[in-house]
Amino acid sequence: MGNMNGSTNTSTSSDTGVERVAEANLPTEFGLFRILGFRNHSTGDEIVALVKGNVSGARSVLVRLHSQCLTGDVFYSIKCDCGRQLHQAMKEIELAGSGVIVYQPQEGRGIGLLNKIRAYALQDQGQDTVEANLSLGFDADQRQYDDCAEVLKNLGVVSIRLLSNNPEKVAGLKSAGIDVIERVPIEVEPDDTTIDYLRTKKAKMGHILDKIALR
Repeated sequence: MGNMNGSTNTSTSSDTGVERVAEANLPTEFGLFRILGFRNHSTGDEIVALVKGNVSGARSVLVRLHSQCLTGDVFYSIKCDCGRQLHQAMKEIELAGSGVIVYQPQEGRGIGLLNKIRAYALQDQGQDTVEANLSLGFDADQRQYDDCAEVLKNLGVVSIRLLSNNPEKVAGLKSAGIDVIERVPIEVEPDDTTIDYLRTKKAKMGHILDKIALR
């Protein structure tokens, strides 16, 4: 993964035009990671990967695809489990000694930040997360994982263990040519604030959540 004293490399995937444009060390509360910045030249999207250890040519790499959630990741919203999942993934990868977090700019399951706030307003009126997205004219989940797959290919991982409760992520990566050999659960403890949100994920989106009982 290059040296650990800071450098800038460029490497482009011929499939999608996803280019590695920058990388540096990133010390965090959970340990030292390498942060790599990628750009999709077709869409202009910027994608970040946090990398622990040498994953090029490695098998069974622990990987988390994390969709950007400003409210959960930055403002510590307790409407969702996103921020807690991100921190749990960082802890688990640090403990494992190697792994990757691909941080993708698909806020609100792909509807964007401002539409996500509009969806929040509908949730304040009693809709769940799926109903709110549909009311705004979007699919329940509009995310695509092709760019994430190209980032993993660029990093040279051979096969992965995916930290996710969402079977659609597994299917999306497999269809994009990534060898997903295992889905690793990443559940957070439910509480009174998140329980209905998590029930919606399980009942309407097929997320595998063993800690959540449907009514």
